[in-house]
Amino acid sequence: MQGGTGIIGTAFWGKGQMIMRTPLFEAHKRLGAHFIEFAGWEMPVRYTSIIEEHNAVRNSAGLFDVSHLGRINVSGSDAMNFIQRLITNDASQLAKKQALYTLMCYESGTIIDDLLVYKLDDDHFMIVINALNRKKDLEWMEKEKEENVQLKDVSNELAMIALQGPNSEKVLQKLTDYDLSELKYFWTDEMELDGIKVMTSRTGYTGEDGFEIYSFADKIERIWNKILQLGKSESVVPIGLGARDTLRLEACYLLYGNDIDETTTPLEASLSWAVNFDKDYFIGKEKLLEQKEKGVKKKLVGFEMIDRGIPRRGYKVFVDNDEIGHVTSGTFSPTLKKNIGLGYVEIEYKEIGKEIKIQIRNNFYLARIVKIPFYKRRDNESKKFTIKVHKRT
Repeated sequence: MQGGTGIIGTAFWGKGQMIMRTPLFEAHKRLGAHFIEFAGWEMPVRYTSIIEEHNAVRNSAGLFDVSHLGRINVSGSDAMNFIQRLITNDASQLAKKQALYTLMCYESGTIIDDLLVYKLDDDHFMIVINALNRKKDLEWMEKEKEENVQLKDVSNELAMIALQGPNSEKVLQKLTDYDLSELKYFWTDEMELDGIKVMTSRTGYTGEDGFEIYSFADKIERIWNKILQLGKSESVVPIGLGARDTLRLEACYLLYGNDIDETTTPLEASLSWAVNFDKDYFIGKEKLLEQKEKGVKKKLVGFEMIDRGIPRRGYKVFVDNDEIGHVTSGTFSPTLKKNIGLGYVEIEYKEIGKEIKIQIRNNFYLARIVKIPFYKRRDNESKKFTIKVHKRT
């Protein structure tokens, strides 16, 4: 992608650490955003209310600033071999411009990060990583790098926004001559939006159809403003991290640092669909094969509250008087009008329908393990975008 320059955002010292701001910080302020510190970034948590923003994405479309995520270019004659060693899924099956959800593990089989891999060319990939793990991930990649591989952190050059919701294609089509109906789920392509050359992918983190837009930092605010302007008729609004969290939890997209981390494996986290054991080798394969053969001792499950009470990360899970696990994520679901959560429980308690108790302060609240995801798009919408590599269990 050529034709732009710019360095992403600004930084300042706060609470003894460097706090980053994206190129859209001033735009967020003008929109009345309320900010929080997240993973070293000052980010909008909401503009109006979390529930209003959540419902806007479910019913129409919402616009997210996700420039805090890391973006790493991988190139060179050994790029494919390097990617294959690094990740649990199989990048060799990717066509040019196709994307893949995958995990990166230690030799122990525990999760360093979950990420997206884009195959841009035979010897050129882009990896999108969590903001929390940017430094750690890059250090791990440098440590494992092969001779004919070049790594470049382009997070400070490319900004990233996401338009999500059932009307996202209709809104974004107003900015481009590119036929967006031809862009398949988990594919990417270059196009012009309002005359600006960008890379656009069709993935998402909300359970809805949507697009991610990658642009040079000095061009992103123009695109952001244009989408909001042309999306007014479709009730498009900016969305903060608060609604992003409730949306992803309803759809059971896992959050690193909550639901998965360096103490959990893909098999424990119900992410075995993102592990390809048919590959000759990937880092952590031996330990994960061993765990697969022996069976896991804990499992990530979804539950809904029977009693009133909102589950939060770290709350203990009980059956009778026995502590059997802990909550990793929990919220009130604006779509389902229920209190829901994710958590790890001992394997013998994972059955759907099993009643459990969540300890909230000094009281115990009844809950029930349910099938996940909690929310799926309507059948006539989701069929268009269903692909095998993105199936969740």
